[in-house]
Amino acid sequence: METITNIEFVKMVNAAVSILTKNTEHINKLNVFPVPDGDTGTNMSMSMQTGAEYVANLNSTSVSELATAASKGLLMGARGNSGVILSQIFRGFSKSIEGLKELNAIQYAKALNDAKDMAYKAVMKPTEGTILTVIRLSAEAAYKVAENTNDIEEVAKVTFEEAKKALALTPDLLPVLKEVGVVDSGGQGLVYVFQAFYEVLSGKIADEDIQIDTVNDANFDQTSREFDAQVSINPEDIQFGYCTTILLETGKGTTFNKKWDYDKFYDRLSKLGDSLLVLQDENMVKAHVHVEDPGKVLSIATEYGSIASVKIDNMRDQQQAVIDRVNREKAELQKNIPETAVIAVAGGDGLVELFTSMGATDVIAGGQTMNPSTQDILTAIENSKAKQAIILPNNSNIFMSASQAADMAEIPVEVIKTRTIQQGLSSLLGLNPESKLDENVKSMTDSASLVKSIELTQAIRDTNLDGREIKNNDYIAIADGSIISNGNKAKDVIYNALEKTISDEDAIVTIIYGAGVKEKTANQLASHLEKKYPDIETEVHYGGQSLYPLLISIE
Repeated sequence: METITNIEFVKMVNAAVSILTKNTEHINKLNVFPVPDGDTGTNMSMSMQTGAEYVANLNSTSVSELATAASKGLLMGARGNSGVILSQIFRGFSKSIEGLKELNAIQYAKALNDAKDMAYKAVMKPTEGTILTVIRLSAEAAYKVAENTNDIEEVAKVTFEEAKKALALTPDLLPVLKEVGVVDSGGQGLVYVFQAFYEVLSGKIADEDIQIDTVNDANFDQTSREFDAQVSINPEDIQFGYCTTILLETGKGTTFNKKWDYDKFYDRLSKLGDSLLVLQDENMVKAHVHVEDPGKVLSIATEYGSIASVKIDNMRDQQQAVIDRVNREKAELQKNIPETAVIAVAGGDGLVELFTSMGATDVIAGGQTMNPSTQDILTAIENSKAKQAIILPNNSNIFMSASQAADMAEIPVEVIKTRTIQQGLSSLLGLNPESKLDENVKSMTDSASLVKSIELTQAIRDTNLDGREIKNNDYIAIADGSIISNGNKAKDVIYNALEKTISDEDAIVTIIYGAGVKEKTANQLASHLEKKYPDIETEVHYGGQSLYPLLISIE
């Protein structure tokens, strides 16, 4: 693609709204700088929505006119620092492309750089490690690549990729971010915007195909980081407590007595507080500042014109409300954390449900031919947040990695050496959430030992084993590790295996059918067992496991 037309630009704006809306809460929870004046994600999303509304109301085929409308809408709808800076990014972009019906690669890249300049000028004290860093580094990278290519998709891709890299740098540039281990919230919002632009310019449908891409640091737990970020500021430490935003129409009203002068107006407000942004578009001015006395802001504003709207937020109350909410959420999470986590290994959606319904805290995808790593198991232990854990490998090939994970874990972990899925499920019958770890290990081990396991699968080569001739594609029945039946008909093989395994003492047979097996087939096997063994109770469950059409437990 070599040009952005009005069609692509409208999609880009709408895609930005979509992705910011989807990720509002994630952005909100990263907000730590400079003070919690509302919610960054909400502010950016709602500001962008207003920009999109202005674009939607303009019937134009000119990208320049559409960009001007987006800029105007963002200015009028700008909320908080992040929304205001986003509006200035679009303002710089629109000013750069005035008069252009379409954009080529170099024009697009130049517009991004002019957007960067406008954003920096709008901030009283530009701070690196914020959204400003993200727009600067991504815009500069875009211009470099645009000098060597006419492909706008490539420029958009580089812009997005460099924005992600810049976002990852923000904790190193801003100590407060480093302290709690999060990236800058406004910068994350801008990354989403550039992601949306790239998704559109690379040919994807904005509303359906955008893939969410966040910057996460593997060294930090995401939920904990977001909690820490939100409560990192004490309300009493906020120097200027009122976030004040006004929309002013200059040279109008009954009390104005001064000719509009941007520099003087800016200078007077700058002496009242911090986080000052003053934006001008023709005769409309939007000012955002954190102060202790909002009345002084209003008084100064009326000297220059007529106030169209006012928004004042008590940031100390906002932050206390955030702290209270986070504490409630933490308490709720804590209630759901088990004393003892039970982590099982199994493959198949039905097996996951079975293990979970019987008390497993987590199920790691794995099993025969798909053994989880030590790290996979260790991660599951850590994510459980429990004080202690039990691992059910359900396969002898997983014993060693499970034991290594247990040794590496920071909490007490025991491995119950369940060799089959059936043993793992049976062991859960001995689980008592109120018991101590060693007591559960003993009772669960005892429960696992009471079950006899049969697995039906198919041979993948000709072989002779234990005096038994097995041909490729033969069905084979394995009972607790030993092949006890084989042949070319699954029904004959499983019937023969059951006959050899079921004894007079057995009372329950559970049939778990895998992927590709019809429920009707499993029920027919259950009916056969009930007729042949009237005293035995049967159960049928869907497991969804691959490679093993049937798993049967006998107890």
